[in-house]
Amino acid sequence: MSSQSNAMPESSRSSQGIAVAAIPAIRLMYWSVRRELWENRTIYVAPVVVACVFLFGFSINTLHLLVKIHTTPLLDVPHLRDMFRQPYEFAEDLVMGTALLVGLFYSADALYGERRDRSILFWKSAPVSDLITVLSKAAIPIVILPLLAFAITVLTQWMMLLMSSAVLLGTGQNVAALWSQAGILHRWPMLLFHFLCIHGLWQSPIYAWLMLVSGSARRVPILWAALPPLTIGIVEKVAFNTTYFGSLIGNRFTGGSEGVAIMEHGRAMDPMMLFGPLHFLINPGLWMGLAVTAVFLAVAIRLRRYRGPI
Repeated sequence: MSSQSNAMPESSRSSQGIAVAAIPAIRLMYWSVRRELWENRTIYVAPVVVACVFLFGFSINTLHLLVKIHTTPLLDVPHLRDMFRQPYEFAEDLVMGTALLVGLFYSADALYGERRDRSILFWKSAPVSDLITVLSKAAIPIVILPLLAFAITVLTQWMMLLMSSAVLLGTGQNVAALWSQAGILHRWPMLLFHFLCIHGLWQSPIYAWLMLVSGSARRVPILWAALPPLTIGIVEKVAFNTTYFGSLIGNRFTGGSEGVAIMEHGRAMDPMMLFGPLHFLINPGLWMGLAVTAVFLAVAIRLRRYRGPI
């Protein structure tokens, strides 16, 4: 009886092991990412809400421009282009800033949240390894969020372009000139590169560091993540009167000189902007940051493996 009862659990465990092994890692990764999006709806709700609020304000501003065009009928096309182009750039910056904030707060809560609500006990019983779980969480701010922010920006700017065209049509202006000289259609490829490479790859060490702290902190992980860099910066300033470490952190947040140059060239339709991505991809700072990201994520994977609920 005892030998038979012991044999049945062994057979069931072996069959479960075969079933788990039969699930491709890519499929596990796909469903893990979907789980993150389902559990953290702020990832896409926050940028959408910000874009809707901006469109509401832009519609009011468009009506104001309509009145201005009616009262000043001699406005030339370059002046009209400048009047309409500035909100497009502001929409890009607004969605970028929102995506950055969402990525920071998501990363700080990625591993801490499941430890706080004890759901880590359930998810560890699922046939998903710690490696896939942490990588799926890291993929949200590094890949998924930049793509969502880009799509929301494109949709927002497209609606803005339609509103602007409606205003020009209502005043008898040349809409074709606005579409050809506004240049947003030509900026979208460079904008996609900016979202993925600057707000994804370049800032990946920041997200990975927050996840590392999220896997070890017992409370307020974003505070524990900010204290070590702040302490290092203060000690460096007091001891050596330099700000190299602070500049390094700030460089990661702003995208560095390469990221700023790429965005400025893309907005100005500089013919040299095509060389910006190549120069960015061969930048040693990018690959050093990715190496640091890999180290941080490796530590976060190990922490999740041995850390339990709070």
